[in-house]
Amino acid sequence: MSTWQQVKTFPKPAKLFLTATIINGVIFNTWILFFNFFVLARGYDKEFLGMINSIPSVAGLILGIPIGMLSDRIGRRKAMLIGLSLSTLSMGLQVLINHPIALVLMAFIGGAGNSLYFISQAPFMMKVSHPENRSLMFSLNFGLSTLSGAVGNLFGGQMPGWFSSILHVSANSAEAYQAVLLVSVFLGFFALIPVFLIGNVELEKSSTLKENQFSLLKCAMHKGLTWKLILPELLLGFGAAITIPYMNLFFVEQFKVSNSVLGILFSISSLLVGIGSIIGPRLVHHWKSKIRVVVLTQSSSLIFLLVMAFSPFAWLAGIGFLLRGMLMNMAVPLYNAFCMENIPEKEQGVVNSLISNSWTAGWAIGPFISGLIQNQFGFKPLFLTTATIYGLSIITTWVFFHKSEQIHSGMPQTILEGSTL
Repeated sequence: MSTWQQVKTFPKPAKLFLTATIINGVIFNTWILFFNFFVLARGYDKEFLGMINSIPSVAGLILGIPIGMLSDRIGRRKAMLIGLSLSTLSMGLQVLINHPIALVLMAFIGGAGNSLYFISQAPFMMKVSHPENRSLMFSLNFGLSTLSGAVGNLFGGQMPGWFSSILHVSANSAEAYQAVLLVSVFLGFFALIPVFLIGNVELEKSSTLKENQFSLLKCAMHKGLTWKLILPELLLGFGAAITIPYMNLFFVEQFKVSNSVLGILFSISSLLVGIGSIIGPRLVHHWKSKIRVVVLTQSSSLIFLLVMAFSPFAWLAGIGFLLRGMLMNMAVPLYNAFCMENIPEKEQGVVNSLISNSWTAGWAIGPFISGLIQNQFGFKPLFLTTATIYGLSIITTWVFFHKSEQIHSGMPQTILEGSTL
């Protein structure tokens, strides 16, 4: 069955959800492209920037488990509506308010909203997909976000120049960046419409979700499988947190890249990540295993990470950046789908919050540590550390799971529920 034929099998709630993903991808990628510059242009230093980048993950780390329980309790649609509303509103306030304490507070609220929105996604996608199209569903959610981000980055990269002419300020000024971010936040509110239109579908709640959430959490935490699913994400999260939030600063400081070129580079990266995420399910079908594809693509990405880190040429570093992003991110939705397939439905919310917390644990401290190291030693030690930690995560994934997917009738079988592997 072709990719388009599989898409046609998605129910209406799935298609509305993917529409919201596209819209939200524009705001998220434009925000990432310019928020660092905006904070620095306001006069804050890199240490404060590192703290602001860490705060959303701190919120997710502190509130992740209660948020997962809340998602189970109120249903996925309501959870996504509340989470997306909080995160978008807080982003707008961060652009408008210029006080350190207020910025930290808004970043915390935004992190809580993001956690509620993203923790609810995987269980929702499990319910609106079936084994034959599940890999595609997860990959499309990830890929469409980045593809829409390609559009956001392409136009976003030009917008500081446009607003510099309109407002008669420098393209690198806080005013220009503020205008760009406000436009992206305004557009981001439109993502709420398709989520609202999903309606009160029966799939949101089932009798299994009425069980005591603390009992489910305790049960899940006593399973060895839960901790094996968590550890690779914990390592990946910390490895990514010390370099990925600062890719824009790396190219500007190392190669003096302009805003417009940076926007084009990030746009192409988003495009390739989106294409890669659509290729991923095809590789799963060929290899009959999600884990093999995850390990292969992540391992290959390490080569290009080091190329980017040590290249003396901007064009070569750009190629490394593009291929690293495509290969590493191709694995993300496949691993998420693998995790959800191996978690009983009644535990999906709480276990997904544990897995999400393992990722955000690294992001809670990584950006702040990275800011301190950048001031003293630059970017090269950070890239080497990231490559090492990524390597440990890849090895862990392979050791834990490469024998777990048993082939049956051409489709990977998941680990038995309740397994203590």
